[in-house]
Amino acid sequence: MPLIRKPSREAAAPPPAGLDKLLNGTDDERWEAARSASTVADSPALIDRALAQERNPRVREAMFTSLALLGTPPAIEVAIRYLRSDDAHVRTEALDALRAMKAATAPFLSALLADADGDVRILACEIARGLPGREANALLTGLLEREFDANVCAAAVEVLAEIGTTEALPALERSAARFQATPFLVFSIKTAADRIRSQSRERG
Repeated sequence: MPLIRKPSREAAAPPPAGLDKLLNGTDDERWEAARSASTVADSPALIDRALAQERNPRVREAMFTSLALLGTPPAIEVAIRYLRSDDAHVRTEALDALRAMKAATAPFLSALLADADGDVRILACEIARGLPGREANALLTGLLEREFDANVCAAAVEVLAEIGTTEALPALERSAARFQATPFLVFSIKTAADRIRSQSRERG
């Protein structure tokens, strides 16, 4: 019986049907392929490769939109990778995609809020803004308890000022004590705490 040679694991898989233009088509062809990618479950790996070389903002936006529509763990992992881009526009597009699939992104947030890159932690605070209040409070107060970067704390405090509950007050107070030599942050924390107390009284 003849041996059947198994395909090499190192060989690159061909693009899913209809998406071959994503890497080498015209601007319009790449845009159409990017839009179609939202209907192909295994497209995130190809979108990842295409994003690495894409310079057309319209095509890139369509790629991130497809990732958001897919909302799968592979799609989320690709979007997270581009939170680290040197291009501010790409970071914003990746952030928007992650916020659009907030429920699916939630399991990844703890790791993002503990990321070694402070800029990623700041962006993760923005993602947390869209979560249910109790969940967002728990994640952001946990961040405040351990965070020593004033800019990251400021990002968390800004979100808590909008969605925070009284459960966040002890963490805010401890953070203010830890950063007493950073006036802008102490002021932001006081403002957030006052707003949370005021909202709590209004809710009765």
